[in-house]
Amino acid sequence: MDIKNTEFVDVAFSYAQHKATELRHEFIMPEHLLCAFLTQRPFINALEDCFCNIQELADRIEAYLTKEIESIPEDVEYHLEISAQLNSLLQHAYIMLNYSSAEELDVPHLIQGMLRLQDSWACHFLKETLGEEMPEFLSCLISQYEAVEYEDEMPISDEQGKKEGWKSYVTCLNDYLKEHNPLIGRESELERTIQVLCRKEKNNPLHVGEPGVGKTSLAYGLAARIEAGNVPERLRGCRIYELDLGSLLAGTQYRGDFEKRLKAIMDGVQNEGHAIVYIDEIHNLIGAGRTGDGSMDASNMLKPYLENGDIRFIGSTTYEEFNRYFSRSKGLVRRFQQIDIPEPGIEETIHIVEGLKEKYESYHGVVYESDVIPYAVRASARYINDRFLPDKAIDLVDEAGAYREMHPTPSAQQQTVDKNLITEILARVCKVDALAMKEDDASTLETLYERISAKIYGQDEAVRQVVEAVQMSKAGLLDENKPMASFLFVGPTGVGKTEVAKVLASELGVSLQRFDMSEYTEKHTVAKLIGSPAGYVGYEDGGLLTDAIRKTPNCVLLLDEIEKAHPDIFNILLQVMDYAVLTDNKGRKADCRHVILIMTSNAGAQYARQASVGFNSRIAAGEVMLKQVKKTFKPEFINRLSATVVFHDMDYRMASLILDKKLGELNQKLTARQISMKLSDEARKWLLLRGFLPEYGAREMDRVIASSLKPLLMREILFGSLKKGGKTSVLVEDDTLKLQLTEPEKSIDEETNAGRD
Repeated sequence: MDIKNTEFVDVAFSYAQHKATELRHEFIMPEHLLCAFLTQRPFINALEDCFCNIQELADRIEAYLTKEIESIPEDVEYHLEISAQLNSLLQHAYIMLNYSSAEELDVPHLIQGMLRLQDSWACHFLKETLGEEMPEFLSCLISQYEAVEYEDEMPISDEQGKKEGWKSYVTCLNDYLKEHNPLIGRESELERTIQVLCRKEKNNPLHVGEPGVGKTSLAYGLAARIEAGNVPERLRGCRIYELDLGSLLAGTQYRGDFEKRLKAIMDGVQNEGHAIVYIDEIHNLIGAGRTGDGSMDASNMLKPYLENGDIRFIGSTTYEEFNRYFSRSKGLVRRFQQIDIPEPGIEETIHIVEGLKEKYESYHGVVYESDVIPYAVRASARYINDRFLPDKAIDLVDEAGAYREMHPTPSAQQQTVDKNLITEILARVCKVDALAMKEDDASTLETLYERISAKIYGQDEAVRQVVEAVQMSKAGLLDENKPMASFLFVGPTGVGKTEVAKVLASELGVSLQRFDMSEYTEKHTVAKLIGSPAGYVGYEDGGLLTDAIRKTPNCVLLLDEIEKAHPDIFNILLQVMDYAVLTDNKGRKADCRHVILIMTSNAGAQYARQASVGFNSRIAAGEVMLKQVKKTFKPEFINRLSATVVFHDMDYRMASLILDKKLGELNQKLTARQISMKLSDEARKWLLLRGFLPEYGAREMDRVIASSLKPLLMREILFGSLKKGGKTSVLVEDDTLKLQLTEPEKSIDEETNAGRD
């Protein structure tokens, strides 16, 4: 561990070494070090403040070193070493250094280490001299050495060096205007700030707003107006100093350090006059510098300065931090005038970012196309949901410029940032597929119906309703504050309800978030979706549903077999379908505006078969189930759906297409093992006859293939002639399936080798 020493420590050790060498002592001891401290002005001042007899202490140490310690004869050579006691002193001092988090080893650390020594004359002399003044001496010692260090940091040419030491803990905003973005807009908030600053009493504005809405920029905007002289006479020539709480707290290891620094700053600002103190994240003042229940924190120390009105303060904080910390201190709230800083609208944000465009163009060496800024602002407002304008729009524009700077367009004289680049950057930030955000690219949506219909058989009307709802949302004809679509799929089992959701997610290029609602039949399972209430087990874990939407805000959300869920879950879904918002147990909102909500239901399946009983009955099972659905779900739930999609019963034609699809999937697996399979017409009809059961849908087809065909293939692949691949035909013999193996064609090399044998 590389530990630095202050200059006083280095001088003290150098003096102690010189003293031991001069007296020809074998070891450097704590007594030599104490003798060295008595030559330093801060140490003497601390002893004087405690009314100690300094001369008596010096005489006792000198007598001990000259009379009690044996000297090495002149004619004997020796190497000066550190004594065991001095080693122990240093160890204690380093422990104190670690506890205090100080950056350098200082004399007060060594003195505290000295006072911990046992059987040490240096410790004995010092304790006898100090008596009951020990705590006071340590406090004075720290102050004296820090005060001298303070003076050394000041420029020698400055006569007021010590007086202006407070400036090392503040930043003057007036001097850093060129390095910060200019304030654009916000005239009413700035006027209100100036008005409060011109008051006689309680002239302290407090800016409260969400993160990223421009609270800090308002302080810089005020500094810019002061520098331009565009303020009332009372504020002309004012300097705005930002208080750096981090550097103010750093290194304050001893009691009283923080209070002394803060008082020095306030006194310095007061003496300068015409100064305004800006405190960003002002809620951090509550409790800052407090070492115990009985001690004061920074907010209490500032109250007298806030009260008399000589120093003006500007604070800024968020609503959350204001309510959690700041509002508890009634004394502080009374002394500040709250100014709300709302999030700017889209048009105002476009005006702000257009004003900053030139700065970012010159910084990145790019040109933003004319329509990029409005597009970036609107896209960030629509897709970035957990942050606020204008910050998120500025970040998007800045990052696009940085990307173009890193990846310049080949053979282009001027590097430009266009809408496509903004879309790509936004897609990475929001985890949204880039195609889903391209408003002018309708080619993928145009063929969406054909692509889904190619994989879903016999449910053309259901697919059409789903595709139309998605296309309507992309066209901007639906309410933007609702999900893209909310569907209830109703139909018998195995007709493709879940499959449509999977295919839709795949074709749109978004993720599928599936929740099996049979897991949420109990009342307490609602907490699994949105998180447990405060005080209950799992409160910190959050909710499964809210976390899934927050991680993938652009998704197909599938709630399978919704009728099995507890009724309380429907109440949660009402706000999702109506306002596209889902609030978790901590009050955080998950944005559902880019979610396609699909719920499947088998409600009334037990009545569906009864529909076809009787002569000439043509009522579909799905229609019967739809009537039952209206009885199962509340009217307000059904009323919020984009559509209730009825899936038809499976007929012979649909079963035939599904069989071909299933056999195609099986052939793909066999091809990977270099096996080709061909079904005879009789075998296909045999499978279709047994796999077509309207009440069980496509799942019966899976079972027939799994129980009748796959075992035959499995035995041949593992133990028979298809171990190394080959060709096979599926036939029907004695009303069962049989495999007929075809001899694989021999290659020329194999025939040549066989001839040689």
